[in-house]
Amino acid sequence: MEDKKFVTSSGIEINALYTLDKPMTETPGKFPFTRGIQKDMYRGRLWTMRQYAGFSTAEESNKRYHYLLKQGTMGLSVAFDLPTQIGYDSDHEMAEGEVGKVGVAIDSLKDMETLFEGIELEKITTSMTINATASILLSMYIALAKKQGADISQISGTIQNDILKEYAARGTYIYPPKSSMRIITDIFEYCSKEVPKWNTISISGYHIREAGSTAVQELAFTLANGKAYLNAALEKGLDINVFAKRLSFFFNCHNNFFEEIAKFRAARRMWAHITKSLGATDEKAQMLRFHTQTGGSTLTAQQPMNNIIRVTNQAMAAVLGGTQSLHTNGFDEALSLPTEAAAKIALRTQQVIAFESGVTETVDPLAGSFFVESLTNEIEAAAQLYIDKIDAMGGSVNAIENGYIQNEIADAAYTYQVEIEEASRVIVGVNKFTQEQEGITDTLRIDESIRTIQTDKLNRLKEERNNEAVAAALFNLKKAAESTDNLMPFILTAVETYATLGEIADVLRSVFGEY
Repeated sequence: MEDKKFVTSSGIEINALYTLDKPMTETPGKFPFTRGIQKDMYRGRLWTMRQYAGFSTAEESNKRYHYLLKQGTMGLSVAFDLPTQIGYDSDHEMAEGEVGKVGVAIDSLKDMETLFEGIELEKITTSMTINATASILLSMYIALAKKQGADISQISGTIQNDILKEYAARGTYIYPPKSSMRIITDIFEYCSKEVPKWNTISISGYHIREAGSTAVQELAFTLANGKAYLNAALEKGLDINVFAKRLSFFFNCHNNFFEEIAKFRAARRMWAHITKSLGATDEKAQMLRFHTQTGGSTLTAQQPMNNIIRVTNQAMAAVLGGTQSLHTNGFDEALSLPTEAAAKIALRTQQVIAFESGVTETVDPLAGSFFVESLTNEIEAAAQLYIDKIDAMGGSVNAIENGYIQNEIADAAYTYQVEIEEASRVIVGVNKFTQEQEGITDTLRIDESIRTIQTDKLNRLKEERNNEAVAAALFNLKKAAESTDNLMPFILTAVETYATLGEIADVLRSVFGEY
């Protein structure tokens, strides 16, 4: 009888036994960083335990942030609602039914002030999952830091700001690709001078994976997008040894334990060679630093308590893979935004791994494993084939515009779904070991009245602010958009007059158009 064939989620065949052709000579903290970007990794400093939160109004989200900080969260991660992500104020007709649903509604600097009330921005790091309107939300954050009396050169955090994956996988884009790339490189340039500790982009494989890609595709398409951002910044005349230090990555972590660990190790090695080939000589500009979130699409509505086990497995893989920052999902997130109880268990999962498991006590503990080293090499080779193909098309922007990346993801998603339906891929509680529905009664529900609350706040704001100053700031922004000036100072000025997110986005729409 023929032996059963075992493969990873990316279709890489797994042998029954592994040996290595050559001994390992790489060391942690040294090029090409396969074994980690710090020589002592978690012995020196743990990863940042960053819990993603944001829902309803700024007031409600502020309460959750204070709760998470009291529970031991080391950094905040802000989720914004869909209207905020695509440049509409809460009172816009396109916002109906979506205000405060998948994140917090932020219409103006006034909302940002409420969101971080009682939280000193100089003392925390903040990650904001925002892309098309990243320049506006970052400007609001900078404006708030200035109002708090902070030295803005000392504030730190990350904006996602990765528009290419929006075209490829997620859909919250506004402007055409070339205009979007201009805004992104303007942010790079402005922050390198004014906010040097800010990570100006988090190049995201997370949403590529959530859209159905394999682990290899997630790695390949993310690094190909990273190359596109490097090239765009180089074309603008920026120094790769400066701006590449402020690039970070955002990866997903799914259930195939060893494949995920090998993916993270391969990512560091590949990025080191990509940056070096484009002229980076400073080791810090060659390092791939990344945040990980456990896999949202792996969570099941059936038997939801099983998700605690899945998240633990994924979190452990991220740590063994050398992540710098980690968010663990709540067990109830297949049903709703996480409740406070689910968020606490998710955070405690990280704390147990950090303080009780012992895996942090030595660097890259799986290095030298015949299996892990072989799998790292195989994943790198498979991802490189995709990158070479994308390079031959002229890079990620062209590969996205001609639909190549989207089609590859769609094909992988279809294959995965067929495997589940045919039960060749086992999902516990879904297509095997099923039972009568195990219900969760306590889920988070967002009140439909949020839009009315936000609209009332907007109306008051427009009555109280200096509307002449707003009009002047928006006029100057339009002129800047029509020229080649850096847009960030003009957006910041508009934000400080309390121009709304929608007003600023509309000015840019009037110049760049919509995609």
